[in-house]
Amino acid sequence: MACARAFCAAAATCAGLTKASLAFIGAHKPGSLVSALQCFSARSINLTRLDSRPVPSRPWQYRFYVDFEIGDAAAAVEALQALAVEATEVKLFGSYPAAE
Repeated sequence: MACARAFCAAAATCAGLTKASLAFIGAHKPGSLVSALQCFSARSINLTRLDSRPVPSRPWQYRFYVDFEIGDAAAAVEALQALAVEATEVKLFGSYPAAE
């Protein structure tokens, strides 16, 4: 995830708190959601939103939408790299200043 490094580095240069949004599809096995979320919690990254939606082309699989705070760009990059290992698909949507 080379783009994750550039993405988080750019987000970290913004003044104030920055958030990012992504979506991922976890592996279809027990504990896959926990494993994916631990990528963030192990690095003390705060999730501010978690939603799930069924994947139309894959019965019984879900796409999870996550918003998280970027306080430490290096930790965010590590979390995204770990998530890429745990998930079958990861899509970064972007970063933006957090509301005050």
